Amino acid sequence: MPPLAQRNLLHDKVRLTVTLTGIVFAVVLIVVELGLFVGFTVTTSSIIDKSQVDFWIVSRHTPYIEQGAAFSERKLYQVLGTPGVASADKYIVRFAQWKTHEGAEESVQVVGFNPYNRVGGPWDVVEGNVEDLKTPDAVMIDELYKKKLGVTQVGEIFEINGRRAKVVGFTRGIRAFTTTPYAFTAFKNAQGYANLQEDQTLFIVVKAVPGTDLKQLQRSLESRVRDVDVLPTTKFSSMTRIYWMFTTGAGVAVLIAALLGLVVGVVVVAQTIYATTMDHIREYGTLKAMGAPNSYIYRVIMTQAGISAVVGYVLAMFVSFFVVRASQSGGAAILLPLPMAIGIFFLTVLMCIGAAVISINKVTSLDPALVFRG
Repeated sequence: MPPLAQRNLLHDKVRLTVTLTGIVFAVVLIVVELGLFVGFTVTTSSIIDKSQVDFWIVSRHTPYIEQGAAFSERKLYQVLGTPGVASADKYIVRFAQWKTHEGAEESVQVVGFNPYNRVGGPWDVVEGNVEDLKTPDAVMIDELYKKKLGVTQVGEIFEINGRRAKVVGFTRGIRAFTTTPYAFTAFKNAQGYANLQEDQTLFIVVKAVPGTDLKQLQRSLESRVRDVDVLPTTKFSSMTRIYWMFTTGAGVAVLIAALLGLVVGVVVVAQTIYATTMDHIREYGTLKAMGAPNSYIYRVIMTQAGISAVVGYVLAMFVSFFVVRASQSGGAAILLPLPMAIGIFFLTVLMCIGAAVISINKVTSLDPALVFRG
């Protein structure tokens, strides 16, 4: 590492602070925008992704989970009679109206599942127990939506579509992309809340016997159960994400914001690194006048950019940690998975090195006589 690179950086601490501030601002901006996009992507299909089943059986041409249409629950027995099926359960996800003590109404998404095997049920329960959902009228919501739904503690009674609903527990971190809270309950309760007939369901979730050829099982289910679509969990999850993120335009807006954040970040870093290099233009002229080869100047500038990138990234991740943590109590989560953090590190280095390359072109064309001019 050329010692001159370190001396250049540490010589003007104000300039170093400005450089690092620019990098930190750019990286945090990128984290926030990309983190929001990842957070939205995850929340759109979280119910499907966390179901731990292999297939979702839905009515024909269902585009995403919130658009499930009712069909006869007798199809469940056809599914259970299919070789290779380990278990199958009826499942409901449908919008309903939650009535608070003050009479205000809020939309919720009723999620009805089989509480005896917990397939498709709530996760990260922080108060109460999933077993409590076996009782009549019992529901469980996420603590994030307590204020929105007027809930203060376990045991309170509310109404969902005019029917009694008793809060028996809370989850943590189960967000809904539509900002409409999930209300988990037993399937029978959900039928009443969703105003479905007793012999109807919206979905059937299927788990295969371990070792079963899933493609063959899908074909068997499609031939045995008529007038429905048999969707692998990954495909149904993808369909739901694509609908909310792109078909509705909501995801496109977030993605455009993320791309703009990336562009702004690149511009800020490029300008900052370039300005830092230009501040030392006379020093580089002196080096060239003394006979220093271009390769040495390249190393100095590239090393400065690399050091700035690493230090700026570390500081930005420190700030981002608190930003991400603060978002967990808000309606829109900012997620920073490890692969994204690693990718942003290389992006930061690339931005700084790219800006340095632009600076190098300026320095290598520099006339050494510049140093002798006033």
